[in-house]
Amino acid sequence: MTFEALARRILRRRARLGQTRLVGVDGPSGAGKTVFADRLATAVSGVGDMAVPVVHTDDFLDGWEDQFSYWERLDELVLGPLRAGRPGRHRHYDWGRGRFVGPWVAVPAAPVVILEGFGAARAGPELTFTVFVDAPPRLRLARSLRRDGVATRPELLRWRRRENRHFAAERTADHADVVVSGLWSGDAVDVDR
Repeated sequence: MTFEALARRILRRRARLGQTRLVGVDGPSGAGKTVFADRLATAVSGVGDMAVPVVHTDDFLDGWEDQFSYWERLDELVLGPLRAGRPGRHRHYDWGRGRFVGPWVAVPAAPVVILEGFGAARAGPELTFTVFVDAPPRLRLARSLRRDGVATRPELLRWRRRENRHFAAERTADHADVVVSGLWSGDAVDVDR
């Protein structure tokens, strides 16, 4: 399947978050969710002739221990306003400083918004489409350490244990519309189902 074919599937579905088709891109750390979400946003933009914002759950985390409690912040700042047909907004979390910083980032009430990152599938019935991205564990660890630095290894390993328990308990991949490999090349998406 191509990214464009996936974009067409999404655009054929109805909005479930107000007038917005919310697309969740979930999966474990280092699987390739961010790159996949960006490629999907480009494809949907091209097929639908619209701008498609990508919202990253990492921007709502208040540090390593906020793996599950960030959702209220995300709902208040972005999902709630989109649900009401208004734009949302948020600030980025600076992992080095340990706080939210910088200017507010606007999230328009667009026809399609992609929510990318760990826990994105928690939007459940308000999601128009859910993608679960996965890759082999060793590759995921190498990608994460390359991205975040080897000093994060202890926190990252704790994070991975908690995310593994979460995905097993919630059966996130089983409930996704598609499960894809984070090892794609070109425009092809390797869909497991």
